[in-house]
Amino acid sequence: MEKIVECIPNFSEGRRVEVVDAIVEAIKSVPGVVLLDREMDGSHNRCVITFVGEPDACVEAAVRGAGKAAELIDLNTHQGEHPRLGATDVIPFVPISKVTMEDCVRLARETGRRIATEHKIPVYLYESAATRPDRVNLADIRKGEFELLKKEIETNLNRKPDFGEAQVHPKAGATVVGARPPLIAYNVNLATSDVSIAKKIAKVVRFGGGGLRYVKALGFELKDRSIVQVSMNMVNFEGTPLFRAFEMVKREAERYGVGVLGSEIVGLVPQAALNACSDFYLQLENFSEEQILENRLQSALNEEDRKASGKSEQDLGLANSIGSFPDLVAAGTAAPGGGSVAAYCGMMAAALGQMMGNLTVGKQKFAAVEWQVKDILLQLDELRIILKQTIEDDAESFNGVLLAMKLPKNTEAEKLARENAIQEATKHAVTVPLRTVEKSFAVIELLDDLAEIGNPNVLTDVAVAAQLSLVAIRSAYYNVLINLSSITDQDFVKESQIKVENLLERAQEIAAKLEQSLRKSLG
Repeated sequence: MEKIVECIPNFSEGRRVEVVDAIVEAIKSVPGVVLLDREMDGSHNRCVITFVGEPDACVEAAVRGAGKAAELIDLNTHQGEHPRLGATDVIPFVPISKVTMEDCVRLARETGRRIATEHKIPVYLYESAATRPDRVNLADIRKGEFELLKKEIETNLNRKPDFGEAQVHPKAGATVVGARPPLIAYNVNLATSDVSIAKKIAKVVRFGGGGLRYVKALGFELKDRSIVQVSMNMVNFEGTPLFRAFEMVKREAERYGVGVLGSEIVGLVPQAALNACSDFYLQLENFSEEQILENRLQSALNEEDRKASGKSEQDLGLANSIGSFPDLVAAGTAAPGGGSVAAYCGMMAAALGQMMGNLTVGKQKFAAVEWQVKDILLQLDELRIILKQTIEDDAESFNGVLLAMKLPKNTEAEKLARENAIQEATKHAVTVPLRTVEKSFAVIELLDDLAEIGNPNVLTDVAVAAQLSLVAIRSAYYNVLINLSSITDQDFVKESQIKVENLLERAQEIAAKLEQSLRKSLG
C-alpha cells in the first residue's frame, strides 16, 4: 500500500458473534482492505473493528459495514453499558502513512455523505471533521443517546445532522463519522463491585472534570465479573501517556481503599505508547526509539529501496499520485477530451481552495474565522468529488452520442427513433459540461470568500485556483455551445445558453478581482 489509513468503526453489538462475523465479512469484501483486529464486549454490548487500507478502499469498507449493521442491529431493543446513537455508532479515520489529517477529514465527509445517501442514516461529523464547534466532542453529539435523539432530531435545529434527513433510521439510529489522531482505548479494572467509585474516579481523571488533558473517562459496572471499570479514551497518548492515566486511577482508587486488578487495551496500540511506559517504569536514561531493533531494520530497508529506485521519497510519492489521466487524454481517442479536461481543471481549483483552507484552520491568528473556513472546506470537498465524477461522465456522454448515431436508419420509424435518441443523448452531452460550469462557478465563489478571510500567505494559490476555475468554465462553455448547435429544442437551447453566458461573465469578474488583489499584495 502506498497510502495507509486506519479505520476503527464501533458497532452496537458485542454479544452475537454471528452478527459481528457478518459485519466483518462485509468490510473484508472490499479489495485492498486488511483486517487488523476485532474486539467484542458483552457488558458494553459493543464491538470495535480495526482495519487499514488505501483511502478509497477504507471509505467503501466503512459504508458496507454500516449497511450490514443497519440490516442486523435494532437500536430499539439494544441494551448495553456504553453510550450509543446508532447500530454503527462511530467511524473514525486515522492517518497512518503518507496520509494527512486533512485527507482523513475528506474521507470522513465522503463516508458520511454516502451512508446518508445509500443507507438513509443521518450522519454527524466530529473531531477534526466537525463543521461546528459544539460537535468536535463525541460525547456532546451523543448526549441522551439514541432514545433522546429520536425525540429531538426533527424539532431541535441544533440536532440537525450534517448529512441526511433530520430523522433517525427506524432501526439503525444515527452514525457519527470523523477524523482524529491515533486513540487508545484503555481500561483499568478495580477490585470492587461499587460502580459509584468507578464513576467518581472517572470524573476526577477526565479532562472535563479537571483531570488529565487528553483523557475521556467513564465508570462502568462489569456485571459478569462482579467488578467495576474506569474506561478511558486516550485521545493524545503523547500529551497524556498511558502510565500517567494508570497512576492517577491507581492513586484515586487507594483513597477508597480499592485495589487495581489490572488494565487492558482494547484494539491496537502504537508502539510509541508502550515505549513511553517502558521508559517511565524502567527509568531508562537517554532511551531512543532508534534503539528498537525493528525500527532500525525497517529504516535501513526503506533506504535501500529508495537508493535502488534512484529517486527521492518525495519524487516517488508525486509520480505515483499523478495517475494515468494525462495518458488517457493523449491517446488517439475522442474521449476523454476537452470536456473531461475542463472538469479536471475545476476539480483542481477546488483542491487548491482546500489547501488554502487547511493552511488557515488550526492557526491562532485565524481562530475567529475557523468555523467559517471549515464550512467552506466542506463545500469545496463536495464540489471536488462531483467534478471528479464529471470527468468520467463527460467522456461517457460523448460516447452516448456516438452510440445513438450508430442506431439503424433503414425505415422511417428507425430514422425517427434514431433522431430522437441523438437529440436526447446530445441534450445529456450539454447537461454534463453545464454541470462543470455550475460547479466550477460555485468553486470560484468560495475562493472569493476564502481570499477575504483565509491565510494571505497562499493568496497566490487562490489566484491560480481562480484561473483554473475560469478555464474550466470557459472550456465547458465551448462544449455546451457546440452541442447546442445540434439540438432542435429551442427553449432548451436558449435556457442553457443564457445560463452559461451569465456564469462565465460573473466568473470573469471574480477572477479579475482576485488577480487584482494578488497584484496589490505583491506591490
